Amino acid sequence: MTHLPAMLAPSPTPVRSAALVQFALATGGFAIGTTEFAAMSLVPYFAPGLGITEPVAGHVISAYALGVVAGAPLIAVLGARLSRFALLIGLMGSFALFNGLSALAPTYGWMLVFRFLSGLPHGAYFGAASLVAASLVPPQQRTQAVGRVMLGLTVATILGVPAANALGQSVGWRWGFGVVAVLALTTVALLVALAPRDAADRSASPLAELRALRRGQVWLTLAIGAVGFGGMFCVYTYVASTLLEVTRVSPATVPVVLAVFGTGMTAGNLIVPRFADRALMPTVAVVLLWSAAMLALYSWAAQSLWTIVPSVFAIGLGGALGTVLQTRLMDVAGEAQSLAAALNHSALNLANAIGPWVGGLAIAAGWGWASTGMVGAVLALGGLPIWAVSVALDRRRAAVSRAA
Repeated sequence: MTHLPAMLAPSPTPVRSAALVQFALATGGFAIGTTEFAAMSLVPYFAPGLGITEPVAGHVISAYALGVVAGAPLIAVLGARLSRFALLIGLMGSFALFNGLSALAPTYGWMLVFRFLSGLPHGAYFGAASLVAASLVPPQQRTQAVGRVMLGLTVATILGVPAANALGQSVGWRWGFGVVAVLALTTVALLVALAPRDAADRSASPLAELRALRRGQVWLTLAIGAVGFGGMFCVYTYVASTLLEVTRVSPATVPVVLAVFGTGMTAGNLIVPRFADRALMPTVAVVLLWSAAMLALYSWAAQSLWTIVPSVFAIGLGGALGTVLQTRLMDVAGEAQSLAAALNHSALNLANAIGPWVGGLAIAAGWGWASTGMVGAVLALGGLPIWAVSVALDRRRAAVSRAA
């Protein structure tokens, strides 16, 4: 059995209560996933509303991602001495506030500011939520608990994003952000009603959290996500254009295929954690290999709707990598759990930057829209050497411990 820090020792929480807490935590993930992905689909609507072009409006999306990358470690360190209950309430409350202000943004400049601020709680929330969920179940069920929290994010790609987009089209783009503020406030109410009231850790400190950065295994785990997860984003970013230009489907079909992708991610977060709780690092390798194979097949499958639909679903299954790596960080971060857990989402957002950038280079070079599949496969395989180094270090440490 994996040795856990005291802060992660499972509490005697009844199964029903643990499930309700996970539901409350997942609701926050649903709100975050809705705004993260729906904002991209609302660009054609808020761009003219703010008097800017669509390419310039893309900076609004980048501002949110920058907020995620900056906010995850910053909040985790500064909030080290807060109880997780207080931290979750504060994060989701501020998320509601800044999304509400995004809906009211009078100018492009203010929109950039509010989207950056909206991104700040993202990574820290998922980090704290994952730790709370894991603390409520036995150690051998941690990854499954984290996966249930992440279901909020994946279900948002199926239900929340289309709903926010439809609302934005029918009654105005500002409502697409406003509904997220409502979802966040709903999460606050659920957390107040259901989440456990833990005591603040007075022994914790920002310096103690920063010690996680001295652990090589933390950096290796983050690197696996930043590189290996980039393949999925390489394809997802350009899947709509691929459907229109290569598969030649009608625009109305695109949201359906995107929902299939979200369904794959949801299924992955239900299935893969069960294997990870039995053999975590072997599961990481299998997911990377699976992703590489499915991404490579995507380049061929893009020619027909009948083949691209199952291909997109299969690629979505690999999205469970982020959940598995979240548990790995719990194992290697020692007592600096909050920072390591939050940094996972900084790494995944870095993957969200690397994948589209490399895929865009391939498209600009004339390789075609479907080439993103092969490029993504290379990124997924790129995570394997990093994984191998991490496993080798684990084995060396185990050998030294046995010899001692």
